[in-house]
Amino acid sequence: MLLTALFLLSATSKMAASAEAAQTTQSDPAQPCPSYSPTSFEALSEVTHLPDPFLYATGQRATSLTQWQCVRALTKAQFEHWELGPIPSAPAVVVGSVADKQISVQTGTTDKQIQFTAKVDMPTSGEAPYPAIIRLSKYGLDTRLLNDAGVAVITFDNSELAEQKNGQSRGRGKFYDLFGADHPAGAMTAWSWGLSRIIDVIDKTDQHLIDRSRIGVTGCSRYGKGAIVAGAFDERLVLTIAQESGSGGAASWRISDHQQAQGQNVQTQRQIVTENVWFRDNFKQFSGHTNKLPVDHHQLMGLIAPRGLLVLENTSMEWLGNASTFLTSVVAKTIWLALGVPANIGITQTGGHSHCHLPDSQLPDVKHFIDRFLLEKAVNPSEILKTDGNYPTSPEDWQKWTVPTLKRID
Repeated sequence: MLLTALFLLSATSKMAASAEAAQTTQSDPAQPCPSYSPTSFEALSEVTHLPDPFLYATGQRATSLTQWQCVRALTKAQFEHWELGPIPSAPAVVVGSVADKQISVQTGTTDKQIQFTAKVDMPTSGEAPYPAIIRLSKYGLDTRLLNDAGVAVITFDNSELAEQKNGQSRGRGKFYDLFGADHPAGAMTAWSWGLSRIIDVIDKTDQHLIDRSRIGVTGCSRYGKGAIVAGAFDERLVLTIAQESGSGGAASWRISDHQQAQGQNVQTQRQIVTENVWFRDNFKQFSGHTNKLPVDHHQLMGLIAPRGLLVLENTSMEWLGNASTFLTSVVAKTIWLALGVPANIGITQTGGHSHCHLPDSQLPDVKHFIDRFLLEKAVNPSEILKTDGNYPTSPEDWQKWTVPTLKRID
């Protein structure tokens, strides 16, 4: 089955505003964005389709880039409050060094600091300063593949910042040593905060090795989930490549629930919150009530827009929500479409291979996005939207709103 961007425009114009949207009162786009005032869990209304990603205040939808910035701020605040936990701001102290083998980071307050490192593998081609991709853990795109393309690989041992062995890992790791074991941030938020400190250190160097304007992030499976969160939270990342991120990544909670209800073996929100500590602890209250979530993961991916996002998924991985990941990503594409850059998100799903193995059929898509966003080659942007799956539900079943054209107001 091959879908095109035109398919996205067939959704109906019916729109349901949640009680969350009603909490904001600002309607004048010339004024600062409203602060987020969350309602109680009990007061949240149920939305059975994917929530409208363009609502910015009291049921009003964004029609300009100015209003989109308010949408983005609201969406980020909702994810922090209900699902991921608050991400601390950049600390007072961030120092370190960048060498051809390692990046060293020392960060924290003037009174209390933590230290960690990230391994560096320099490219086998090209010239310094090199573009770089930060890979969460060692799982994901192959180092040699990236190095041969002229991209440095920065391997970040994110579990050092936030442990994630099992459900008993909450509050363990250097992030919690700094902010306290009771900090409400889930592990993925802690990873994102640590990754941002690596970029801070690169920023502070003379950048003779790494070009801080050309940095991406990648990861596979749980690390693919973390890559999406990092890309959403740090706008300095020009490219996010999320490989087989599944539930908690490219999959939406609502569509994954639907897949399970159809008798498929799919990881859902109810299960994932018992498996590990990737999310904030009180995200458990949505177990069996995901329709009450004010947001879903088409919006988390949408926080990356208009920057580059490549979603690599595996049709054979039913547990990761093969239908959910593809359909959610297709709906997320409407955000890039509204911003006028639909080719900046690529979605490619191929089955018949093992988990976290990049099949040859997806290699050209990876190279295309690396060429465009990290190597900045003069290549014609092409829309990548394909799957070899055949699903009984479609994007228009979940997208009950029209796609605006977000224009700049001078």
